Amino acid sequence: MSMHQGRERLVVVGGDAAGMSAASQARRLKGPEELEIVAFERGHFTSFSACGIPYWVGGAVPERDDLIARTPEEHRARDIDLRLRTEVTELDVAGQRVRARDVESGAASWTSYDKLVIATGARPVRPELPGADAPGVHGVQTLDDGQALIDTLSRAKGRRAVVVGAGYIGVEMAEALIDRGFEVTVVNRGEQPMSTLDPDMGRLVHRAMEGLGITMVNGTEVTKILTGADGRVRAVATQHAEYPADVVVLGIGVRPETALARAAGLPLGAHGGLLTDLAMRVRGHENIWAGGDCVEVLNLVSGQEQYVPLGTHANKHGQVIGTNAGGGYATFPGVVGTAVSKVCDLEIARTGLREKDARRVGLEFEAVTIESTSRAGYYPGASPMTVKMLAERRTGRLLGVQIVGREGAAKRVDIGAVALTARLTVEQMTALDLGYAPPFSPVWDPVLVAARKAARTVRGS
Repeated sequence: MSMHQGRERLVVVGGDAAGMSAASQARRLKGPEELEIVAFERGHFTSFSACGIPYWVGGAVPERDDLIARTPEEHRARDIDLRLRTEVTELDVAGQRVRARDVESGAASWTSYDKLVIATGARPVRPELPGADAPGVHGVQTLDDGQALIDTLSRAKGRRAVVVGAGYIGVEMAEALIDRGFEVTVVNRGEQPMSTLDPDMGRLVHRAMEGLGITMVNGTEVTKILTGADGRVRAVATQHAEYPADVVVLGIGVRPETALARAAGLPLGAHGGLLTDLAMRVRGHENIWAGGDCVEVLNLVSGQEQYVPLGTHANKHGQVIGTNAGGGYATFPGVVGTAVSKVCDLEIARTGLREKDARRVGLEFEAVTIESTSRAGYYPGASPMTVKMLAERRTGRLLGVQIVGREGAAKRVDIGAVALTARLTVEQMTALDLGYAPPFSPVWDPVLVAARKAARTVRGS
């Protein structure tokens, strides 16, 4: 037992998806008389959907509060001692305590723990660019960031926006800015947008973005952000050109926020994220767990650790951590790497490995691409869909699926996600009994058309 009159103290560092779902789950299993729960969050909000920010900025989601799953008051009503605007500045693992500082007053104090959850999330990559901190340059990681961007957009004198980066956030923010009536240029250092796809599939996204009136500049690095006499952003410069800008959005991606963990000597992986076991315990530490965007996870297809900062995983991690910290037992086996996005009516989906991922881990594969339609060709509203599939040479095991198309494309990738988890071959997939009626798909679903072609290719090689 611990020093707190027979009850244990669980300390949670970080109050978003992983941290607060861990706190909530632990509370379901253990009442306040057994387990005291203290949670520290340096921002103003808890349990919010960062994934929803582009849709709030673009106007599809009307109110900021629509993105809050559970308010601080709701957490406190469940006997979770939640301390907002309080930043943990040090972890003392040997002494089992954390040092936290009140952001407003600067007052700092130590809090001891029996059990610790690290859910510090990710931080946006802010390039070391001259001018990157100028007014009018925005990251979009938190609700505070989203509010600041909306304020800038409503005050901007001109209507020109530049988005740096063309991953999920970059592409979604480009759409949001178009929806707000801005002229949008996206500057991207990759050869195509959406580097989580193979370049041949990224090209389809590029074409669709240009169709929306977005100017895509690929294969280009931003060198500096230029400011006007008033100190505000006025343009984004590359080696070869300047793009005028009244607002700049950084969508370059995120890195695990693990400075605290690193300073405390906790084990980090190749991508800078914390390493955990299957129960989400930090390796080598019986009473410390970690989850969400600050950890690395096992990719079940490649068998290697990977950094995949997504809200789906963060919530699952929190459930697992809360169950274990609350005296139960749960594990998080890993991911297959599923993600979906959209740019206006173009849906973008991927799961498993890209060609370069498969090569990097030493898997040889056949890649096939097919064109099909979302519905029976004769049914109104049928639209084209491109499916790319990777299968392992010789064995035919499915390695990855990428889909780009209009309505009905994105969620089809879930067939691939299940097949990857079950380690099906493309031959086995051809026999899957999927739902069919003309309004929903052709007789052979596009995913099965790709599986048939992949199976023929594997047999032929």
